[in-house]
Amino acid sequence: MTEDVILYTHPMSRGRMVRWMLEEIGRPYTTEWLLYGPAMKDPAYRAINPLGKVPAIRHGETIVTETPAILAYLADAFPQAGLAPEPSARGSYYRWLFFTAGPVESMVINNACGFVVPDEKRGMMGYIDQKDMLDVIEAAITAGPFIAGDKFSAADVYVASHLGFQMNMLGMEKRQAFVDYTQRMTSREAFARAAAIDAKALEELKAHTKSD
Repeated sequence: MTEDVILYTHPMSRGRMVRWMLEEIGRPYTTEWLLYGPAMKDPAYRAINPLGKVPAIRHGETIVTETPAILAYLADAFPQAGLAPEPSARGSYYRWLFFTAGPVESMVINNACGFVVPDEKRGMMGYIDQKDMLDVIEAAITAGPFIAGDKFSAADVYVASHLGFQMNMLGMEKRQAFVDYTQRMTSREAFARAAAIDAKALEELKAHTKSD
């Protein structure tokens, strides 16, 4: 497929992870900026994502929503970028993408919102104990240079982005292993380019808001 990717996003959203991924790929793409509120609920955008949230991508006739799904799709759509292991070696890659998207995010959001799971209901959750969850993540990121082996992948984009956001914004414990891993992953040139694009867009959005 030769069509450029269209990224639907807001500069303060999980779309930042997708932009980082697109910068790692290094192929042309375009951005459709959406404001929170009515713009995301407009029927035209709901045709892209019926929930009216970002990020989403369109690649030719293919539409993908949900950040880990987008990252996995892009890694497969642009294999020359080398952002996914060979299919026979993808066990850890898939594991950490969806471990982070599922039980880790549930745990952190519940804690940030002050939701306390009753002990008798804890077995129903995708996570059991916060300390155990963090121990599992720490073991994974210290076992090798990258989360899914000896090479940077889409799983690192996702895990490092989550750890950085959760430590800085949602009160996750700032273990030294988390800080070191996140700093190593975000020292990449593609991350710097992506962050600069979103920072510029955010400043322009703020300036526009003030002038209204």
